[in-house]
Amino acid sequence: MTGHGAGNGHGGAGGGAPDGPYGGGADGPGLGPTLPEELLLLALDPVRGKPLNDASHLRYGLAGAALAELERTGRITEGRGGRILVGSPLPLGDLVLDTALGTLPAAGTGADVKVRRWVRSAARGIDEVCRQRLEQRGAIRRESRRALGVFRYERLAAGPADLAGPARARFKGALATGFADPRDRVLAALVSATHLDRKLELGRDRRAVRRDLKALVRENWIARAVAAAVFQDEAAAGA
Repeated sequence: MTGHGAGNGHGGAGGGAPDGPYGGGADGPGLGPTLPEELLLLALDPVRGKPLNDASHLRYGLAGAALAELERTGRITEGRGGRILVGSPLPLGDLVLDTALGTLPAAGTGADVKVRRWVRSAARGIDEVCRQRLEQRGAIRRESRRALGVFRYERLAAGPADLAGPARARFKGALATGFADPRDRVLAALVSATHLDRKLELGRDRRAVRRDLKALVRENWIARAVAAAVFQDEAAAGA
């Protein structure tokens, strides 16, 4: 995949910022947002305090992003038939990732779960802990509102710490370099799988970029599962 504009390489405008929570070491969380946190930051509309894309689609993407981080740290691998194999049960010290790891079958038991099933079942729980984590980081403020004075809903207002701006800058920089970094490729695939690419700024050649992003979905087993969950919901709604 080639770049779609000028950029300064991976890491966004700052150039020296870590590209994720595990950039400084082989095992253990660092200071940067995890993949699910970063996906949520990209998806949030700063004005409405709601996701730019469908909320259920985003939840599937957050679950997939958590799984992708577990794969990056060696906690899980892809098994036969799209199954998740847990290689290590050791926690990472991160609320979101440890929550996801805790929902998977224990290592060494021979039990497994299909990634498609897990993405659907874990989606709401992962979404909730992602919100909690971003609130802890000061990136959002969770506000309870009522629509028409009756229906309660949650608004995610911007918090004192601007993490969304750097997240968008990193995505823009990765787009410019054609998502050369493996972590960026997974994030881009999940952006496409959840249809968030329809709402983000992708430059002048949007059609070509979206086509490239769909190709990234096809090459990643987790993103394919997320896309399948989204498609299943859309098919059910259409029926």
